[in-house]
Amino acid sequence: MSPLGGRRYGPRTMIVPEPSSRTGTAVRRLRPLLLLPLLALMSGCEAVVLSPAGDIAAQQRDLLVWSVVLMLIIVIPVMAMIVFFAWKYRESNKEARYEPDWDHSTHLELVIWTAPLLIIICLGAITWSGTHLLDPYRSLDRVNKGQAVAAGVEPLQVNVVAMDWKWLFIYPEYGIATVNELAAPVDRPIRFHITSTGVMNSFYIPALAGQIYAMPGMETKLHAVINHPGEYVGFSANYSGDGFSNMRFAFHGLDQAGFDQWVAGVRADSKSLDRETYLELEKPSEKVPVLHYASVDEGLFDAVLNMCVEPGKMCMGEMMAIDKKGGLGLTAVHATWPLVHDKYARRGQAVLGSGESYVMAVCTPLEAEKAAVDAARRRQELAAQITRSAPTEQIMGMGLARPGQAVRTEVAAAGWPFAPRIPAPTAADASASQS
Repeated sequence: MSPLGGRRYGPRTMIVPEPSSRTGTAVRRLRPLLLLPLLALMSGCEAVVLSPAGDIAAQQRDLLVWSVVLMLIIVIPVMAMIVFFAWKYRESNKEARYEPDWDHSTHLELVIWTAPLLIIICLGAITWSGTHLLDPYRSLDRVNKGQAVAAGVEPLQVNVVAMDWKWLFIYPEYGIATVNELAAPVDRPIRFHITSTGVMNSFYIPALAGQIYAMPGMETKLHAVINHPGEYVGFSANYSGDGFSNMRFAFHGLDQAGFDQWVAGVRADSKSLDRETYLELEKPSEKVPVLHYASVDEGLFDAVLNMCVEPGKMCMGEMMAIDKKGGLGLTAVHATWPLVHDKYARRGQAVLGSGESYVMAVCTPLEAEKAAVDAARRRQELAAQITRSAPTEQIMGMGLARPGQAVRTEVAAAGWPFAPRIPAPTAADASASQS
C-alpha cells in the first residue's frame, strides 16, 4: 500500500483512490441535484405582493419596485467593482499599477457624491408623493389606473374587529356580520373601520392593500378597492398570542351580482349578533369556522370601540365627555370601572379576588378606625357644600350608587341625581369625634 492510501502496481507508483473516496466524490458532484425538489416546492409559491389584485396594492408594488431599481443603481456598480478590483490587483497580475501616493481625483469625487445625491433626491420625491397618495385614511379618487370613481358611488363600509383569535366583520349598510369571511364587489371603494377587543393586531390582505394596526379603544381606517374577482387570503401580521397562526380569513372579490347573492346567503342564516352573543364570541378561541349573522345589534361596533359592551359599563366616550366638562367631583370615585386588558381578566380569571380592590393606606387597626371616623365627618361637611360640577342628565353607565347606604335627602332634593351616599353617623362616631 502507498503511504497516500493507493495501491502499488509494478515499478512505478500509481495513486488510485480508495472506494470510499470515489463515493464521496460522486456524492459531492450530485449534491446540487438535491436542490431540485426545493426548487419544485418554491415554484408553487405566489409572490402576491408583486402581483396584487387591488389598485392600492398595485401602487404600493410600483413604489417598491422603483425604490429597489434606484438603489440598485448604486449597489450593482459597487458589487461589480469589488469583483473587478479583486481580479485586477490579484497577486499574479504583475502589470497592475501600484500608486501608494495617489489621494485625489476631481472626476471621481464628482461621481461618488453626485450619483448618491441624485438617487436620494429621487427616493425622497417618490416617498413623499407615495406617503400622501397612499395614505390609508385618504378617500379613493380612482378605482384603477385611468378609471376614476363613478359619480354617486358610495364606499362599502366594513367595520372590522380583531378578536382572540378570529376576525369579526360588520356590514352596517346591510345589517349583517360574518366571522372569518369577508366579501366585496369589484371596482367599488371599500372603507374599513378597524378596532380590537384586547391586544393589538394588524389587519392585512396582501392582494388588496397594505397592513394597518387594530388597537383596543382606538379606531384606524383603511381605504381600498379590489379590481379582479377571486378568493384571497387575509391574516393578522402582528403576533397576538397562542392562536395567532390560525388567525386567517378568506376575502372574496365578487361582481355585483355575486356580491348580492353572497349577502342574501348571509341573511338566510337565522343567527343574530346581539350583545350577549358578542360577549360569548369575544372569549378566546382558535380555528373558528366561518359564521354568519343575519342581523346585528345597532350600535354594537361603537360599544366595542368604546369598550362598553358589558351591561352597565360606562363607555370611554362618556368618560371623556365627563372629564372634558370638569368631572363629577368626589362622586366619580364610586363610578370607576377599570379598563382591563390583561389576559386573566379577559378570560374570566380573577387574580386578586372576585371584586375590585384598592390600596388606600397601610396602617394599624386603631389608625384605620380613626381614619374611617374622620372620613365620615369630612364627607358630611362636604355634602353640605356640594354643587353640581357637570350636567348629568345624559350620563349612562354603571351608575354611582353605593349599595346598602342611605341617601342624604337634603342633597338629593338639591337636584343632583347622583348624590354621594353618606352613611348615617353612629353612636361610636359621635363619641369618637367628642374625644
